[in-house]
Amino acid sequence: MVRKREKRATSIKVCPECGSTHLIEDPARGEIVCANCGLIIEENVVDLRQEWRAFDQEQRSKRARTGAPLTPTKHDKGMITEIGKGPGEFFKVSAKKRAQYYRLRKWQKRLVESKDRNLSFALSELQRLVSFLGLPKNVHEEVAKAYEVAVDKGLVRGRSMESVVAALLYAICREFKTPRTLDEITDVSGVDKREIGRTYRYICRELGIRILPSQPEDYIPRFATMLGLGDKVQAKAIDVLKKAKEHDITSGKGPTGVAAAALYIAAVLNGEKRTQREVADVVGVTEVTIRNRYKEIVEKLGIEEEVEKRVREEE
Repeated sequence: MVRKREKRATSIKVCPECGSTHLIEDPARGEIVCANCGLIIEENVVDLRQEWRAFDQEQRSKRARTGAPLTPTKHDKGMITEIGKGPGEFFKVSAKKRAQYYRLRKWQKRLVESKDRNLSFALSELQRLVSFLGLPKNVHEEVAKAYEVAVDKGLVRGRSMESVVAALLYAICREFKTPRTLDEITDVSGVDKREIGRTYRYICRELGIRILPSQPEDYIPRFATMLGLGDKVQAKAIDVLKKAKEHDITSGKGPTGVAAAALYIAAVLNGEKRTQREVADVVGVTEVTIRNRYKEIVEKLGIEEEVEKRVREEE
């Protein structure tokens, strides 16, 4: 027999009658019931889920009654309403009202603050860079927040928006362990490498961003994917880098060159050999750099004969 008790808070995790933690929520009856003794712990529970169903994205977008969440990647956080957005919108109203709506749209654009205009242009440029570089959403949002702080502090004045966006992107990528090289960001943004470097140092100093030097292992997953190498090669490359770090080989060396050499060694040892030319083209360093880092690592780790033997076998 099911026994009823007065309504309790939804925070109850244990049955007050038998102490069981096996509680069942019945959405059809609006009750929370103990599966052990049958006690109705709570009744008239409000179902907070949506009452409609959708079987594809089109139905979901039509039936949803809420908009997109707030996001720092838009200058207005995604909350603005534009008058007459789209070329055909004004033709839905009568001809008498059309001139009035044209004036309203013109004044809406005129009354936008300079900060919003700045953010609108800069965040659209950021969207392009993030999309081109294949960066995750958390990096995108963090760069957008940092740029707005820079605008509020007046750090953008006297500098191009593109250089500030590129500098912040370079810094945040390193902070979130998804580094991109200066050459990559220069190619995508079209801003001079030296200009990005100067702006990066200035912005980091003013915003108090302290970025530690990027590590070679941070580049391994992306470079391995670009070269079409498997998980075993990535694991081996990281193992090679750990041993190299113990022998103090990586200190003072460019992280991309060291990562490229470690990937080359790991690929040879795992039977997925790539030429130094192929690795150099993907990573963006010279063959000479890879060859120098390669020789230093194999000599210190004592695997020179093994690697050379594998290279001869595959040839």
